[in-house]
Amino acid sequence: MSEVSSVSGSCLCGAVAFTLDLPSKWCAHCHCSLCRKAHGAGYVTWVGFEDAHFHLDQGEAELAWYPSSAEAHRGFCQRCGSSLFFRSTRWAGEIHVALGCLDGPIDRQPQAHVFHDTHVDWMPLDEALTIVQVGE
Repeated sequence: MSEVSSVSGSCLCGAVAFTLDLPSKWCAHCHCSLCRKAHGAGYVTWVGFEDAHFHLDQGEAELAWYPSSAEAHRGFCQRCGSSLFFRSTRWAGEIHVALGCLDGPIDRQPQAHVFHDTHVDWMPLDEALTIVQVGE
């Protein structure tokens, strides 16, 4: 894939901008109902990074965190509404970034489907990817 050492990203309006140091930890399509509703899509593609690899370049005042469950928070831009980030106690020390918010390529392609048991029938899937069962 890419030979770059970092990738930048932002929300739709550009108020929240960030840089991520590669390598990433993983990349996967999440089919859970919360991700579908937060993004208005059949699934969302997340890329996981160690917290130390994430740098908020601008927009601290515009970035808000919504507690979508007892264990998780979703980061979004208060100005334009872009869904950007996910943090959970289940994956402590990581930040998950919506792949569609990045301005360039990362170091891997999506590797798996997670929460596949809740996928919607109307969204075509890449059947070549692994289906990962996320423990409760």
